[in-house]
Amino acid sequence: MPRITTLEAGDIREAIGRAERRTGLRFAVFLGGAREGRRRYAERLHAALGEDAGRAVLIYVDLAGRALEIVTGEHARRDLPDGRCRLVATAMATRLAAGDLAGGVVYGVNALAEQAVRRA
Repeated sequence: MPRITTLEAGDIREAIGRAERRTGLRFAVFLGGAREGRRRYAERLHAALGEDAGRAVLIYVDLAGRALEIVTGEHARRDLPDGRCRLVATAMATRLAAGDLAGGVVYGVNALAEQAVRRA
């Protein structure tokens, strides 16, 4: 199972901070294994963001299942419709499949922020 270094975790946190400042949305990343169906688990993680869930974007990477999900709240979905999220997920999947876990996640956060800014 791929792992990220402390430095890579810092890169992900920095990308999240930049994305949040640029878009006004909340970004969250979860790397791990699903305890139930992957989409359902990602939606539960998203709901656990509480009051922020409506304006949140969750990127969930199922390390064991080698898959990912992007979940958006009601407000976030206005700036990031499903089609745009699918395009970003496809590009992320290419990087993840090549073994670049941190790079794939950073790319995804940055690309989602860029898509949200373009729509605004």
